[in-house]
Order: sequence, then structure tokens, then C-alpha cells
Amino acid sequence: MNARLAAHAEVDEAPSDLDLLRRTLAARVYEVARETPLEPAGLLSTRLGNRVLLKREDLQPVFSFKLRGAYNRMAALGTAERANGVIAASAGNHAQGVALAAAKLGIRAVIVMPVTAPQVKVDAVRRFGGDFVEVLLAGDSYSDAQAAAARLQAERDLVFVHPFDDLDVIAGQATVGMELLRQSSTPLDAVFVPVGGGGLLAGVASCIKTLSPQTRVIGVQADDSDAMARSLEDGTRVALDEVGLFADGTAVKQVGALTYALCRRHVDEMLRVDGDALCAAIRDVYQETRSVPEPSGALALAGLKQYAATHKLQGKTLAAIISGANMNFERLRFVAERAEAGEQREALFAVTIPEERGSFRRFCAALGRHNITEFNYRIGDARQAHIFVGVQTASRDERAALAAAFRAQGFAVLDLTDDELAKLHLRHMVGGRSPLAQDERLYRFDFPERPGALPDFLARLHPDWNISLFHYRNHGADHGRILVGIQAPADEHPTLRRFLATLGYPHCDESDNAAYRLLLRS
Repeated sequence: MNARLAAHAEVDEAPSDLDLLRRTLAARVYEVARETPLEPAGLLSTRLGNRVLLKREDLQPVFSFKLRGAYNRMAALGTAERANGVIAASAGNHAQGVALAAAKLGIRAVIVMPVTAPQVKVDAVRRFGGDFVEVLLAGDSYSDAQAAAARLQAERDLVFVHPFDDLDVIAGQATVGMELLRQSSTPLDAVFVPVGGGGLLAGVASCIKTLSPQTRVIGVQADDSDAMARSLEDGTRVALDEVGLFADGTAVKQVGALTYALCRRHVDEMLRVDGDALCAAIRDVYQETRSVPEPSGALALAGLKQYAATHKLQGKTLAAIISGANMNFERLRFVAERAEAGEQREALFAVTIPEERGSFRRFCAALGRHNITEFNYRIGDARQAHIFVGVQTASRDERAALAAAFRAQGFAVLDLTDDELAKLHLRHMVGGRSPLAQDERLYRFDFPERPGALPDFLARLHPDWNISLFHYRNHGADHGRILVGIQAPADEHPTLRRFLATLGYPHCDESDNAAYRLLLRS
């Protein structure tokens, strides 16, 4: 999709390219931000057959590029505005930029953050802002925090410092693009930029397309928070009903009017990547730099890898903006677990073999010399054994060959590599059949991970139905995942569905999931 060819359903109200370039050149970001290095990624360059460069915005004083735009906006305030103070809403990185800018400029700031914001970011806001900053927690999402901030702004007559839809903010972020062009010793063939509300993409794209029009500018979003991609495809700003929370720094339901207009004018293409690809990109950055970006910080690199593979690029110079490193330590467990899947280096199978002598030997023969990453088995049937196995692989073709090798031995095999239920829950629950679990329906729930969230969920479950299965694991993410088995006879299913609709939690009926039927259901 060429974003610049999308239908122009909205009036382009963005400033001229020359005006934005002037604003960028006059930006005061270097009073507090630093010019971050553009580093070669040697391992990735060799692996991908292209020259890969990493723009290290994770090395800013607040570990994110957001400081540039926040400071540039606040430095432009008049005397009366500074005296009144400012207010901002943010899931974390913009909040840290506003906090540090407030302390540097001596401006009082109120910062509203969702209760789901990672604790590392909340603590950092308080640390950077010191006595100049008041932190308030409100709502489960950035949109909730923004609504609360709007109410306080009116009550206290404060200046709202927008995280992306403001010309001074966009000009501040555009300095990243200016640095990229100056720092690269060879012309850049493509620059990959992470996208939430669009401030960074709008600024970088405007700068690069003005000064180096032959360089492709490609935005990258999480596939469950793709407001900019959808907006450019539809030719008008799209508001998402829900956004994913793994890449919390870019979890925005609607992009800005200014950022949309600028991206529509300058962005060549938008890409979507999934959570597994993000985890793999986080590991890539660690292997290259020994630093750990947050999920949003690795978006651009995940997109770069996807783009290079899809277009079979060779010998090109590709730059990815590593936009932030405010990662909750507890989340690393989930990242490590899913990074192999993101690189297609791990295949997951459920294999059924006869409970007879020689079967296990034949199973091992089918595996060959592959490294086993996971193996779960528990006897539950006198005739058959169901094995959950993880195997290191190099490609999808190797995964298909493994499945064929199992079938050649006469074993039934179910490929679970792309099955989200299996990867999140069932891998930890193999052997969990029970003859007592009659009339069981299986549901997967998502809920905001905040203090008291799990007890709140349990309290809202209906006492008339028995809970026959319950699995929950805290991944250190911003939303929790629960798997629940509810015993309800067929004639009660309509009542059950109505009840689930009143719970207020996103849920999915997994009762017909093939892996569940094979490994858990009686």
C-alpha cells in the first residue's frame, strides 16, 4: 500500500514543508536532549544481506525520543503560560519528557497516566520531574488518561502539552530525521519509523522527503494498534475501538489530524508486525547493543526485517529508529519465550503416538538432530500418548518437513506454532483432562493488569456455573490473560453468552479449538 496514494477524504491542514523545516532547524531540543548515534548492526547486516543501521533514541536522558518534542513545545511557552503550568496525558514516555522539561525550565506540570502504565515509567516520571511534577493515575488506557487530563485542564487553566498532534512537538521529533541524514555516510535507501499517534513519523517523514526525496520512509505499527495504517488506507482518520497493550508506547486509538495529514503527504508505506516479531526484534537489539528496547522501541526494526525479507532486498542501506527502552523487567520473561517464534526458529507440535513399545524410539527418530526446546507429556490413556513438543527450526519449510516426518512414522500431528491459545496457555497445562469436566465450555479473557484486577474478575463470575478449569499467568505486560472452563449444559448456553457479554472483558470462545480438544477435553 502506497500511503501517499490514499484517497484524500480530509482537508490537508498541515504546514508547508518549508515551514516545518524552518521549525525543525530552530528547534531547541539540544538544550536537554542529545544527538544520538547511528550505529551499524553488524550481525543483522550479515544475516539480512543489507547494511542495517540503528538510530539509538533509547540513549536519550529519558530513554526515549519523546523528550525532543515535549521540550521543544514547552520551551516555546510564553511567560503567562509558564506561570500557569502545563498538563499532559501519557502512557509513559511522553510523560517522562514533559517531567524532565518541567524540571529544566522550572514549569509546574500535572501528568495524567493510565493505571496500566508500567511502573518503571511512573517511577521515572516522578524522578525526572521532582518537585515540579504532580503524577495522577486515571483509567485503563491513554484515551482514559487524556479525558481526565482534559477535565483538569479546564478546571485549572493549564496548557495541554499534546504527545503528538502539535507543530512544535512534531518539529522536535523531526530533528531525528535531520540527524539521520547527516550521520549516514551513504545515502539511505529506506528509513523505518515506529508509529503510535504519528508525531515521530510525521516529523521524520517531512524532513527526509524534503531533503532526500529518494529515501523511502516506512511506518511500522503493531498489528493490534494500527490506527495510522488504517487511516491512510481509508483516506480518513480511523478511531479504533480497542488497542493492544503489549507495545504500550504506541497504543493509540486515533492518530492526530496534523500527523495524519503530514503522513498522508510523505509516508511511502505502512507495515504491521505481530507480537512475536517484536520479541524477536527486541532480542536482535540486545544482541547488537546489549541494550533492551521496549516493545514499541523495537517496532521499526521488526518492520525492517519483515520488509527486507518480503522484498528480497540485498545491498541496501536501511535505518531503523530504536525509539525507547523503558521496559518493565518482568516482561522479559514473555519476550524471551516468544522471540524464537518471532524468528520462526521454534515449531510447536502436539503429536499422538501409540502407547506401545518402540513408539517413543520412532518419535525420536522423526525428530532427528533437532534441538528440543520443550517437551510435555503425562499418561492419560491406555492406548495413546499425547506429547507437546517444541523444536528449534530454521524456517517454515523445516517445520513442514518435521510434521511430514512425524506422519511418516504413522503419528497424528497438530502444528501449534501459530496457535495463540497453545502458546499462551496449553503448553503449561498438558495432561489436564478430567472425567469430571462434563459440559465444559472454554473461554479466553483479556483484562487490564492493574492492582486488584484478578480478584475483581473472580468476583464477577456467576456463582450458578461451576469453574472446571482456570489458568492465569502474569507476563509482566499491561493486560492479563485468563483461560476459564465453565460447566454449562447445552440448554444454558444462551444464558451463559448473555452473562459473558455483561462482564465487560474482551473474551473469545475456545471450546472448538483443536489443541484444546486434543490435549485437555475429556
